[in-house]
Amino acid sequence: MPKTLIKTSGAISAGTCDVTFINGASDVVLDDTYDVYEFHFVNIHPDTNATILSFQVDVVDGTTYGQQIQSAALEAEHDESDSGTALQYRTNRDQDLGTAYQQLGEYIYNGVGDESGSGILTLHDPSSSTHVKIWQSVFNAYGNATTQVSYHAGYINQTSAIDRIRFAMTANDMSLSGDIDAGEIKMFGVS
Repeated sequence: MPKTLIKTSGAISAGTCDVTFINGASDVVLDDTYDVYEFHFVNIHPDTNATILSFQVDVVDGTTYGQQIQSAALEAEHDESDSGTALQYRTNRDQDLGTAYQQLGEYIYNGVGDESGSGILTLHDPSSSTHVKIWQSVFNAYGNATTQVSYHAGYINQTSAIDRIRFAMTANDMSLSGDIDAGEIKMFGVS
């Protein structure tokens, strides 16, 4: 499927508490132009150790970023010494119609330059005024000498159009925690 680059955050600099894409702001198009939107995360690095890239959305002209999310989370990990491996369902990364920011992966550490996270979030038909909004993601984080790949999927329990999405770092308990220190987020429309 062809992808059209709509907007890039540019290089995120230290002290960025969140990255927000709002329809109509700075040439962002998050409407019915495309049925599918993708957000690509490139080398996201947090300023607070062991935090997790997360997202939340809002309806047209909304400001709360507290929509209900139903989600499931699966994670595989492998450490550099080959002494620790796991494939597991992550009950602490899913939500049952929760309104917290939805986590996209596992911990990203903030140490040396190779500790970062990258991945893709796909959002389906955000401008629909009939259906809930289906989404899925794959995210790979590296930190503490371990790589973790996470698969998340679910829906946003909102039948009104969504025209804004925000990305921020969260702690294990899904509360906002620290800033995005470096990286880039790209928004694509998929035809």
